[in-house]
Amino acid sequence: MASRRRSRGAACQCAAPRLARAPAGRATIGPRRAGGRPRLAGLPAGGGSWRWWFGRGLGRVAPAAPGLAEAERRHLLLGARIPGGGGAHARPVMPGERWPGSVSGDRTAVLQITRMHFQWDWLCLGVLIINSVTAEIENEETLDADVEVEDVDKQSQEPNVGRDKSSLEVVYQTPKPTGEVYFTETFDGELSGWVLSKTKKEDTDDNIAKYDGRWEVEELKENTVPGDRGLVLKSVAKHHAISAMLTKAFIFDNKPLIVQYEVNFQEGIDCGGAYIKLLSSSDDLNLEYFFDKTPYTIMFGPDKCGEDYKLHFIFRHKNPKTGEYDEKHAKRPDVDLKKFYLDKKTHLYTLVLKPDDTFEMLIDQSVVSRGSLLEDMVPPVNPPKEIEDPSEKKPEDWDERPKIPDPNAVKPDDWDEDEPSKIEDPDAVKPEGWLDDEPQYVPDPNAKKPKDWDEEMDGEWEAPQIPNPKCETAPGCGHWVRPMKNNPKYKGKWKAPMIDNPNYQGIWSPRKIPNPDYFEDLHPFEMTTVSAIGLELWSMTSDIYFDNFIICSEKEVADRWAAGGWGLKKLVASANEPGMFSQLVTAAEDHPWLWVLYVLTLALPVGLGVLFCWPAKKTDEDIDFKKTDISKPITKGELKQEREELDDDEIELEKEKENEDTVEDDDREGGEDIDDDDEEENEVVVESQEEGDKSNKSGSEDEMKEADESTGSGDGPLKSVRKRRVRKD
Repeated sequence: MASRRRSRGAACQCAAPRLARAPAGRATIGPRRAGGRPRLAGLPAGGGSWRWWFGRGLGRVAPAAPGLAEAERRHLLLGARIPGGGGAHARPVMPGERWPGSVSGDRTAVLQITRMHFQWDWLCLGVLIINSVTAEIENEETLDADVEVEDVDKQSQEPNVGRDKSSLEVVYQTPKPTGEVYFTETFDGELSGWVLSKTKKEDTDDNIAKYDGRWEVEELKENTVPGDRGLVLKSVAKHHAISAMLTKAFIFDNKPLIVQYEVNFQEGIDCGGAYIKLLSSSDDLNLEYFFDKTPYTIMFGPDKCGEDYKLHFIFRHKNPKTGEYDEKHAKRPDVDLKKFYLDKKTHLYTLVLKPDDTFEMLIDQSVVSRGSLLEDMVPPVNPPKEIEDPSEKKPEDWDERPKIPDPNAVKPDDWDEDEPSKIEDPDAVKPEGWLDDEPQYVPDPNAKKPKDWDEEMDGEWEAPQIPNPKCETAPGCGHWVRPMKNNPKYKGKWKAPMIDNPNYQGIWSPRKIPNPDYFEDLHPFEMTTVSAIGLELWSMTSDIYFDNFIICSEKEVADRWAAGGWGLKKLVASANEPGMFSQLVTAAEDHPWLWVLYVLTLALPVGLGVLFCWPAKKTDEDIDFKKTDISKPITKGELKQEREELDDDEIELEKEKENEDTVEDDDREGGEDIDDDDEEENEVVVESQEEGDKSNKSGSEDEMKEADESTGSGDGPLKSVRKRRVRKD
């Protein structure tokens, strides 16, 4: 049995008609099977392969029968209506039977199919865009940190009962290092090991010289993780200094140095820093006297004042010749750091120094800057080999002028430097109605002298001046002056033209000499040993939060340490963030161009839905294309009468064609101004008409032949024959 396929897309639009019975020789769509597929009833034997096509709400059946003409095959592929197609009288087109319709019907079908495919493509594109945006937002909310989440009330035993609670209850456990470390601090217990400075800052007024800024150990104000506390800078406009010794000193040899800690600007930041210092080892190091001049090896962390957002990485390099230390600053990161200072979230800052003299700076485990200690520090670690000779001076006769005035140039005799640039316009005429006797401003008649006016102290009182109301309707008032215009004789001050300087010697520069202070340090990573960590800060904003310090040599150890602290804070912050709509609005405030993307994302699905679902306006061509003829049995007499009518139509068509040919011949003989191109177009029109007549005639003969065969067979009712209507263009 021939294969059958069902179009799912069309089935969504409407249900295909189903019939239980059909006359012999006619295909119908029978009752559905249990599996959901319809069955065909009344199929003729040997009808070829059957192709289902559901379009515009009607079920159509067309056989891909062998031996059909190319035009008929095109009808099949385009889904054109078959005789009796649609409704309850669908039947297959038998081999050799003509397809009703016209070329315009074919084009209409093609346009309908193309438009349907085009609408589906746009609708799928809109759905893909929406899904992509949704997936990206969901991915941003997903965290990599492994945390244990439980809905329990055990962690509610906190002293700050009135503090905002997180919408996600979490079980916090103090992070523990998983490898070799040189220093760790979580601030979850007592503030032991940390020493407050008792000294004063040099070169500062005594009122603010003391390091009397207050420190507290407390939880975050927002996105609180119960049990997780940190070190908080509490004072404003004061110097703060606190430090602690490392568990063991770090020696710069063949192991990397990794420094990592968390910072949260809970109140934002106006002017201040949150950087740390790794203090250099020395026999006289006393943490109680830790201040800004205490020697350090590395300074790292965020700093901001005004609109200058920085991420410091500074190391002190020892000059091998002089033994003096110079500060080397890393180049500024290329990323925008502003959001890390203003979003009031906890951020993770990491510095990685490697024995190959390279470094990386990371924020929230993403690299924001990387470089080489030899090439990306300012000033460079190694000085230049040659320098300019400081004792050499430029000769007095050295000429650095590439161009000079032409000494042979002479000012022309007619060059008048005294001519003004502007002169009165002699052609100007005073406008009619100009009021020469009226002043432009007059005293205000409504003004009154103030009661407290003292003529002896203030002088004689005068009313304020206002524009003369009479001048509003006139072209002008007062003395008329001719307008000024550009002076055509003005040339300005004469200057000699410039020529190339024949004595030009170039830009003078002193000669190079070997740098007496030159040295080459190929391994600046080998810095001074570090034995303590300290925070020496000044801030105009309070409540700067520090937590989870770690100094180690393995990146994996630092990452696992971050997962138990910063990862948990990030999870809680994400759970407490506003909905997707609020996040989109906030993002659009920072990047206004996102509004255009939002509008397009929302309008595209709506527009495509309206375009796809709105019913198309039916044209007369579509209506003619949908018309079907109901098959009726006819007798031999009726068939004979239809044959006579078709013969009459053919005779009438031939007469009309002969008349048209006669008229065209007359036009050719009488028209002398007709171009060759017009003659060719007329010939093409005549040939196309002749071909159309032949096709109509052959079509009529085929239908008559099929009618005779069906009448003489006697195997059932007589087949209906569609009359071919001949239209005159």
